[in-house]
Amino acid sequence: MSLDVGDLLLQTVPFARTLGITFDSAADGRAVCRLPDRSDLHNHVGGPHAGALFTLAESASGAAMLTAFGDQLDRAVPLATASTVRYLKLAKGEIVASARLLVAREEVVGRLDAGERPEFDVEVEVRNEEGTVVATLTVSWTLRPSR
Repeated sequence: MSLDVGDLLLQTVPFARTLGITFDSAADGRAVCRLPDRSDLHNHVGGPHAGALFTLAESASGAAMLTAFGDQLDRAVPLATASTVRYLKLAKGEIVASARLLVAREEVVGRLDAGERPEFDVEVEVRNEEGTVVATLTVSWTLRPSR
């Protein structure tokens, strides 16, 4: 099955489209996406609102997750269960989020095959135009078996 995860996410998560998130790449448990520098997304200090940064990072984590488990969508529903975010610096300009899966695909699929509901993490770095890390996130995901 060939799956364009960026396109799938933008179809199923309208808020990501509203923010103008675009996907640069998504493959092999990794994804990179970006948020444009738009004044309607800015906060009171002139950078992207924390909610916009979070949505960018969560979208990148979802894309990374789907590159590894998109072929399991016929038997399981992916759900974010928790996230930890650290805002490190004021973000300015176009922002890029890079996500990577922190578990082996085989481990998660094996647990799903065993009838379990696997949980796993995706790590995300959010960088400004100069490449400085402005935020980090860890998003915890589960694959809930379809009923």
